[in-house]
Amino acid sequence: MNLRGLVSVSGKPGLFKLIGQNKSGFILETLDEQKNKIVVNISTAKMASLEDITVFGDTADLKLSDIFLKMKDSKSLPDAKTADGNALRTFFTEVAPDHDQERVYASDMKKIINWFTIIKDLPLFSEEAPEPIADGSVVPAATDAPPVKKPEPVKEKPKATKAAGKSATRLSQKSK
Repeated sequence: MNLRGLVSVSGKPGLFKLIGQNKSGFILETLDEQKNKIVVNISTAKMASLEDITVFGDTADLKLSDIFLKMKDSKSLPDAKTADGNALRTFFTEVAPDHDQERVYASDMKKIINWFTIIKDLPLFSEEAPEPIADGSVVPAATDAPPVKKPEPVKEKPKATKAAGKSATRLSQKSK
């Protein structure tokens, strides 16, 4: 299963595909029919890659990709909008029997079911996950774009002093 390049952005509903990066942030595309493109600010947005998300387990954390594979094989998928907590818990116990029932809330289960509903028709289940690149690059999913480098911390430029500004002005006036 290939979840590389699919992200969730806090404060924005749905899932997005990472398609690039510019100076101000990451360029994302919605996974719906409209394919709207948005830019999320690197410093303010909280993004989570689906391949990195885990669910609390009794003994060890469960990978979201493993849960999605079990959900794909499941016969009945409850409707996250109308199902009550007990129905969600019963379904989740079927697809992730080792999840921690005290720390995984109904809202978490609804979110995972909503995400699965969005991606279930995409060819992600038949694709193999690509190997990570040694230099820490992120490869956008299903694109021919080059790898996107992780953002480097912003370094402050030294501030110019008043005297330096005046001398630069005098030099430019003399050269005229």
